[in-house]
Amino acid sequence: MDAEIAADERSGRQFDIEFRLLIEAIYHMYHYDFREYACASLRRRMKSAMRHFDCRSLSQLQDRVLHAPDAFAALLDYLTVQVSDMFRDPSYYRAIREKVVPLLRTYPSLKLWVAGCSAGEEAYSLAIVLHEEGLLDRTLIYATDINPHSLARAADGVYAIDRIAGFTVNHRNSGGNASLSDYYTAAYDRAVFDKSLKQHIVFSDHSLATDSVFSEVQLVSCRNVLIYFNHQLRDRALGLFRDSLCHHGFLGLGSKETLRFAPRATDFDAFVTEERIYQKRGQS
Repeated sequence: MDAEIAADERSGRQFDIEFRLLIEAIYHMYHYDFREYACASLRRRMKSAMRHFDCRSLSQLQDRVLHAPDAFAALLDYLTVQVSDMFRDPSYYRAIREKVVPLLRTYPSLKLWVAGCSAGEEAYSLAIVLHEEGLLDRTLIYATDINPHSLARAADGVYAIDRIAGFTVNHRNSGGNASLSDYYTAAYDRAVFDKSLKQHIVFSDHSLATDSVFSEVQLVSCRNVLIYFNHQLRDRALGLFRDSLCHHGFLGLGSKETLRFAPRATDFDAFVTEERIYQKRGQS
């Protein structure tokens, strides 16, 4: 039994060493920085990638990734979380509609930033809310992610038809005042969202780990992204959001995310506490 425990400990140490080496290799070879991501979640995803690539060790995976850019592109789908729905957590979008939109109306033009947009579901959801509230015509939505595959899917605006029923329920529960079917065309097993939404969204590569602020915006929506960061990277991302927001701009986080105890908490006031919507404090 002692020998088995010792072997398990050696195996664990070996995995940790190979894990750190692979993360560093990815950073230096491809300039994607996962060094400050939450380790537990990233390790689980690495193990899934090992099974996909049929690699017995992370060293084997590293060899493949460093010598085959296509392999890294596939690995990136494992390292980035691509789980979302349109109008996910409908009460969040209802709060945007009822609490935030009345203040957004006071601006002659609007810019929004959806950070970590995945395949675009959140960006299209916000575009629909703003359309229904009469604000989309003067709005530009920046939707960013580090995964080029996800950005390409987001720009296409095409989703499996079997997901639409769930999207429709979420939209209705979010306070939608039209039919979701008004915004897409169904064909075969796909739903293609309308160009009238896409023309107000710019999909672009941006890393919260390495890139800087690129525009002043009235609303940042970054939902279910910070939970995958460690404290240092989370603080960096919140700093980017603060610097990007105009005075009294709004920040929306995921249902399991909070500014409580965060060093940047003093930069924001709670606006809709139960929906994790915050407002940037003005200069004193």
